[in-house]
This record gives sequence, structure tokens and C-alpha cells, in this order.
Amino acid sequence: MREPENIRAVEQLGVDWMGFILHPASSRFVAQPPSYMPTKAKRVGVTVDMDISHVVEKQQLFGFDILQLHGHESPDYCLSLRQQLPRQVKLMKAIAVADTSSLLVADRYTSIVDYFLFETPSATYGGSGRRFDWDLLDGYTSPVPFLLAGGIGPDDVSRLRSFSHPRLMGIDLNSRFESAPALKDIVKLQQFLRALRTEDPLCPSDISPFMGRRPSGWK
Repeated sequence: MREPENIRAVEQLGVDWMGFILHPASSRFVAQPPSYMPTKAKRVGVTVDMDISHVVEKQQLFGFDILQLHGHESPDYCLSLRQQLPRQVKLMKAIAVADTSSLLVADRYTSIVDYFLFETPSATYGGSGRRFDWDLLDGYTSPVPFLLAGGIGPDDVSRLRSFSHPRLMGIDLNSRFESAPALKDIVKLQQFLRALRTEDPLCPSDISPFMGRRPSGWK
């Protein structure tokens, strides 16, 4: 997210978290806090292999509740970062899921981070905008909750309703709901969220719609 009125409009839809990309190579890069920042939705800062002191500075500047680490940050990096942040700030590590062995990477962070974001592998930081095989997550047994990402779009309501996992806590909505980089299509989002929230026995009650944290690719 970047545009103040767009941020305000999306927040009114009742999303839980809103993301701000701090990676300068991204077309969604946000250098300074927009004139309107969410007050109800939690603020998520997305970083890529950023110097720890810079991450701490940005967390203070934007008032981030959560930091999503989207590069090659090691467990030691995450531990060092956690020690320099306020205790209430949460850490989320993005993991690209190519096969069952990808989940072994997540195991290295289990005792350090608060959440994982599972997404489609991509040659560029930020993902591909494509879905990965969600069945691979059947092998995920860690106690750490995760967000489901990777090209989720307006036509995925039925697929989401049929997917279930005890650690699934939310979904990541971004590029397929944009009219331009960092500009969300309010009508598309509203229609999707309304459909996802419709009472239905196939719809997992523990899924919350998250959005705006993972771009489809750094441009």
C-alpha cells in the first residue's frame, strides 16, 4: 500500500493487516509513511536483506506491528533483529515452497519467528503472482501459524474454501487485486471478501483475509 485514500478505502473493507514495501527495487516501494496510515489494520513492513539497524529505524518511523522478511535472512539475522525490536513487534519469514524439502527450511526458523508466509518460488524477490501446489503443505507440522500467498485472485474463493490446515491463519492478497502497482481495486477486493466471508460449511472459519504484503515481482 502507498496511496493515502486507497489505504483508507481498503481499511474500511475490514482487512486485518496492510503491507508497506521497503525494498527500493520494487514498483511498490514506500520511502516515507503516507499521509494516512491504517489505525485499525496492523501495519506490516516488508524488507529484503536490509541492514538490521535500518529495519529498526523503519519500524520506528512507520510504527510497524509486524516485519516480513522476504530475502535470504538467516535464523541468526532474525534472532539479532528480534533482540533489537520492541517485544510486541512480530516477525514473519517468507518461504518459497517448491517441494516438500522447502518445509525443512522453515524448520530452521520455528523457534525464532512468529509467522511464516508460504509462497510460489520465483527468480525475483517478491514472488511470481502464480499459485504453488498447496497440497505440499500437508507435510507442514510446525506449530508456527502461516499465511498462504502466491497469486491468489478473485477466482480462488472455492479453492480457498476447500483448503484446510490447522496452522493456516490468513491469506495474502495483492497483485491480482491491483489496478496499478500499490493501488488496490476496491470493487474487486470488496466482492472477493464478501464471497469469502459468506456463511458456508466448506469455508474454514479460522481464515482471515490479509492483503498487500507480497508484490508479484520487483520491477
